[in-house]
Amino acid sequence: MQYRRLGNSGLEVSAIGLGTNNFGDNSRWPFHMGPDEVQRLIDASLYAGVNTIDTANAYGAGRSEEFIGLALEGKREQAIIATKVYGRMGDGPNREGLSRKAIMHEVEQSLGRLRTDYIDLYQLHQVDNVTPIEETLRALDDLVRQGKVRYIGCSNFEAWRMCEAVWTSRTAGLTPMVAVQPAYSLLNREVEKELLPFCDQYGVGVLPYFPLEHGLLTGKYKRSEKAPEGSRLAVNAGPLESANFDVIEGLESFSKERGHTLLELAFAWLLSRPSVSSVIAGATSPAQIQANAASADWQLSEQDLGEIDAILGD
Repeated sequence: MQYRRLGNSGLEVSAIGLGTNNFGDNSRWPFHMGPDEVQRLIDASLYAGVNTIDTANAYGAGRSEEFIGLALEGKREQAIIATKVYGRMGDGPNREGLSRKAIMHEVEQSLGRLRTDYIDLYQLHQVDNVTPIEETLRALDDLVRQGKVRYIGCSNFEAWRMCEAVWTSRTAGLTPMVAVQPAYSLLNREVEKELLPFCDQYGVGVLPYFPLEHGLLTGKYKRSEKAPEGSRLAVNAGPLESANFDVIEGLESFSKERGHTLLELAFAWLLSRPSVSSVIAGATSPAQIQANAASADWQLSEQDLGEIDAILGD
């Protein structure tokens, strides 16, 4: 496993991270994992060198954090725990969003569920259109100063919002964000227009999620075939129905010609981007952990990248 700096920080994260939105109860998917299954995945991840574990307070209504905390007992220092705050966690006011009150309450809840006294990377899960960004950043800065949080970042922020956050931190003397999580894959390159250039310029690490584009880049979905029983796209066929199989099959042929899989290409291509620090990927078995981790070993050449661009129509 290779390790990379998270943006311009000194934190080293594994090139492949573990996404955990399927830990605990999750009504969106037909598969969600209990504590024993989570233990096996966490152990397999650490064995493979995957130290970055990404979760959120809202995943599984808190059960994801809880199961991760159980699985990491006695192994806390082997892991980089990245969690998020925003989602509704109870009835009534101040139980969601990015206000000082919500953040200060939710960080204590996350620390308790995770069975730790600090969070390595605390991320804003999405934009709060009501709370001023300075209020949010001051709350996060206090958590860093208190030692409860080591680094801060965000998810699902547009480039202009990242710029606002960076500018606010600099002018107010607050802890800066070191990472952003966007949806990013070979089949979804929207962030290349503005967000990635911003991150390259200002040293913000990129942690892509949905790197396999709902499984379309795993190779298990075929043209004119129904999604395999129990798969994500068997539940939500929308991405499958709109998929460009000319591109997908072209990418798969490119991979096979070089002795690799389409899945390995999906990860290797993202890791060829300078600002990408770690690719967040879910898994349902230790075998998938191993396959994901192995993909970080494939280094694409400039010629490879040019051929991929041609397949993608660039």
